[in-house]
Amino acid sequence: MSKAPFDPATQAAVVVFIGLAFLVGRTLPWSAPGEEPAAAARATAVEAKAPPQTPAAPQQAKTSQSPPAAPIAQPAAFTPQPETSIPDDDFGKAIRFGESIFQDTKTNAPGYVGNDLRCANCHLDRGRLPNSAPLWAAYVLYPAYRSKNEHVNTFAERLQGCFRFSMNGKAPPLGDPVLVALESYAYFLARGAPTGVKLAGQGYPALKKPESFDFGRGAEVYAQKCAICHGPEGQGQKSASATVFPPLWGPASYNWGAGMAVISNAAAFIKSNMPLGQGGSLSDQEAWDVAAFLDGHERPQDPRFAQTVEATRAKFHDTPMSAYGTTVNGVLLGASSPPSGPAPSR
Repeated sequence: MSKAPFDPATQAAVVVFIGLAFLVGRTLPWSAPGEEPAAAARATAVEAKAPPQTPAAPQQAKTSQSPPAAPIAQPAAFTPQPETSIPDDDFGKAIRFGESIFQDTKTNAPGYVGNDLRCANCHLDRGRLPNSAPLWAAYVLYPAYRSKNEHVNTFAERLQGCFRFSMNGKAPPLGDPVLVALESYAYFLARGAPTGVKLAGQGYPALKKPESFDFGRGAEVYAQKCAICHGPEGQGQKSASATVFPPLWGPASYNWGAGMAVISNAAAFIKSNMPLGQGGSLSDQEAWDVAAFLDGHERPQDPRFAQTVEATRAKFHDTPMSAYGTTVNGVLLGASSPPSGPAPSR
């Protein structure tokens, strides 16, 4: 009997069946006869170890340093805790003491201050104002490595450095009521903020470096925009009982080791916050020039003084952002600096 030819529908079905069989055979795990149990076990083990699949991240160059804190993409503005939410208990007393130190440092921490400045001179609105190195934005970034002292700092150690350099004083020991109160105040302001990330308004917004900055141009800006509050000789202004506007150079100001003695830091602060109540009114160039003018004056010695001005500059100030150890208007800055630290008790 002759075989009946396949009809077209049957032929199509056979082709589809063979194609599907081939595809399944290509996609299923293959193992030699007798190896199915072992292969299955290996597949199970690999699946157990495999992490959940996530979208591929861009490749980053390897570095010997620890990775920086992960940034928040376009972080929302953080609002520090209002004073009305300070608790009415012993912790609340520590917070209020910290705030009083911040506002009137010399009066409330006299043994640790050697000039006429207060914390709130550089951290405006009691440490609350964004873009004025607010206290709440700094608190959430510690512990952190600092190149200034080449090790990981706690927040308490960071505060100690402020007393030593910016306040031209000495560091309160760990556990001292002054230090604990300031930590408590910072913790209170930052309550509710994410930790380990840079918040919007942190620090002073960095300025693009200009082609140059100039002491002479800075002197003109200072006379026009700054002297009315800080005095023609940078001495500040006082009332009968307190400093109203801080001195910007001279024996009652911050010393050569302070962050504000770095021209780029001073320029960033000035641009965002000065003249007081008119932040942003100066051009970037004016901010750079007046910062260079301020840095071109004597101030208390760097407490890390390394026996000579030349050695101290080489170790701590070897940068165009510091005038320490350079000659300005015929004066070698640092050579006649007043001593650092609080004046000896009489």
